[in-house]
Amino acid sequence: MESVVHTTMARRQLLKKLIAVAGVGTLSNLAFSQLVYALGKVPKPMGEGESIFRLRGKVRVNGELASEKTIVPANAVIETSDDSQLIFVVGKDAHLLRENSEVILSADAQQIETGAQLLKGKLMSVFGKREGNEQHTTTTTTATIGIRGTAVYAESELERSYVCTCYGKVDLTATDDKSSFEAIRSKHHDSPRFVLAKGETGKLIKPAPMLNHGDDELMLMNALLGLPAPFSALNDYTDIDLDY
Repeated sequence: MESVVHTTMARRQLLKKLIAVAGVGTLSNLAFSQLVYALGKVPKPMGEGESIFRLRGKVRVNGELASEKTIVPANAVIETSDDSQLIFVVGKDAHLLRENSEVILSADAQQIETGAQLLKGKLMSVFGKREGNEQHTTTTTTATIGIRGTAVYAESELERSYVCTCYGKVDLTATDDKSSFEAIRSKHHDSPRFVLAKGETGKLIKPAPMLNHGDDELMLMNALLGLPAPFSALNDYTDIDLDY
């Protein structure tokens, strides 16, 4: 049993490092074959006519059961069920939607994603650079997250939300109390927060621990966008499982 555990851990560490290499487009033939072994497919920028990198279980896009061939539009309702997961790209953004989650994507006239309403569940997003007046806002049951070129992990529940600015800048506001506001600047999961549905005015945003997500996922999604992850791939983290 111990050798199996060690093999699994080594495989995940290999996956994490190879994803980072893929993100900057420098895979050797050896790394290519190792990555295929570790993940089953190579994380690379999605081609034209592609949206979904990984689909597990039953996932619906605009009410229809999705397959790996499904194109996810910039305006879409996406639902996952028990033990299901979707990793996908829409335009310049990449998302990971976990089990028992529902998100509504919205877009502008140019089909640039402008919003993600997380009605329930868990969503990780890596956002590409916005130009000029292009903006994106992610909302949960209790929080509004103004995106400024960043990566965010969010969990949406009735009584509170969890928001981690994995890196970058966000403006975080409690939905029902605009005086509960924080401008967050994060280099590496520096300022995770709970955002409460109820409580003292101006104090609905509370410090939180880092929960239920890891750098392997961020590196994977950066690779899908053709971007290098803005942190070292060689740091030793314990939260290296794609499934939480």
